[in-house]
Amino acid sequence: MDPVALLAIGLAVVGVIGVVVPLVPGALVSVAGVLLYWWSTDYSEPSLLVLAALVLVGLVTVIIDYFGGVIAARAGGASSLTTAVGALVGFVLLFVTGPLGFLLGLAATVFAVEFYRNDNPEASARIALYTTVGVLASTVVQILLTGSILVVLVGTVVF
Repeated sequence: MDPVALLAIGLAVVGVIGVVVPLVPGALVSVAGVLLYWWSTDYSEPSLLVLAALVLVGLVTVIIDYFGGVIAARAGGASSLTTAVGALVGFVLLFVTGPLGFLLGLAATVFAVEFYRNDNPEASARIALYTTVGVLASTVVQILLTGSILVVLVGTVVF
């Protein structure tokens, strides 16, 4: 197998792993692998239609990465202020305590801000749960999407 094809597949594998590792742009790494392979085949494989589909999947994954948690928080009833404060606290805690601290900090912050706003523990807990589950679900979706990029790329290289 061509070394560039192996590198492209390696990038796609790193992309799948990268969507789980904080601050690694996994989807963009996966797309880079696809584009590298396309370039190495003189723009013949994958076909333009498949290439466009894979790049689109990568872009959708990036959007989910950046906005999945916010969408879930808003769907759960969180205010814009709660969403912004939760994201900021979660981002800071990500560096201090890692992914678990991010999730727990996000949930606690969303609960605290919503409880301060509405003095309703049940509603605040529901909103915090929606937000936390939404962040986790967006990660699962990102794994599935970058995994599909990997599968298609491997299929293109092997077959």
